[in-house]
Amino acid sequence: MIYRFLPALIFICSIFYITSCGHINATNAVALEETESGLKWYDFKTAVELNKKAKKKVLVDMYTSWCGWCKVMDRQTFTDQEVVAYLNENFILVKFNAETKEPVEFKGQTYVYKPMGRRGANGLAVQMLNGRLAYPSLVYLDADFNKIRVSPGFKKPQQLLDELKTL
Repeated sequence: MIYRFLPALIFICSIFYITSCGHINATNAVALEETESGLKWYDFKTAVELNKKAKKKVLVDMYTSWCGWCKVMDRQTFTDQEVVAYLNENFILVKFNAETKEPVEFKGQTYVYKPMGRRGANGLAVQMLNGRLAYPSLVYLDADFNKIRVSPGFKKPQQLLDELKTL
């Protein structure tokens, strides 16, 4: 009786294996999130490891779960194929929920959640955004993870491309 279901079980396991392997890149770093458009977003720890192998600038997308413009930017800007191609070639991408309550280690320091205002924020977001908690905000870092610039607000695809090319 069980032999009747064996081919279906093998097929399901194969599909699961193939789809889960799609999130692994050539350096075996697992993406925090891989979008349908082909962008691979990482956490800070993984970005540091990736940068040891391929020195690139880093783009940090500071967002919150409740931010409407963050979602619009994900749907419209980060799906534009020209934006996707440029980012994949020139940047390591980090997606960071500014309100994460888990401690985050970055550049030898541990950042924790800080209650403030109505919601609070992780100390790393506060530090990277210079205390100006506006979402979405893009933080550009050089290949050594030093801040180049903070760019708050929604960006249309061409606006983002123009900005990226000035770095």
